Amino acid sequence: MKSIIIGVIGADVHAVGNKIIEYTLENKGYDVINIGVLSSQEDFINAAIETDASLIMVSSLYGHGELDCRGMREKCIESGIGDILLYVGGNIVVGKQDFSEVKNRFDHMGFDRVYAPGTPIEKALEDIKEDLGE
Repeated sequence: MKSIIIGVIGADVHAVGNKIIEYTLENKGYDVINIGVLSSQEDFINAAIETDASLIMVSSLYGHGELDCRGMREKCIESGIGDILLYVGGNIVVGKQDFSEVKNRFDHMGFDRVYAPGTPIEKALEDIKEDLGE
């Protein structure tokens, strides 16, 4: 069974969506390690190392995800898990910005999948299945 780390990054305390993601992934048969809210990059990375996870899924709803996620791929590389899948979604930037530009910035930060606000979890499930070769 593939392990997936989920959580809410930075000073964000939005827990409801995080629980919905956990429930949905578990019902699809994934081993979900939910590190909860107010999580640092190191919290995600340490959990991934400890559980030999295949994917880290970062949520952010308070708008500062771009700042909170900078350098995450580099920290994964430094920690020996440079090839782990990195997903991010939610309200990941401040204000209304063109999503294609936002996605491009996160792509350049090393994220494999970037989801716009309001993206249904079913879209991520399709991508997880594809990316994990299931």
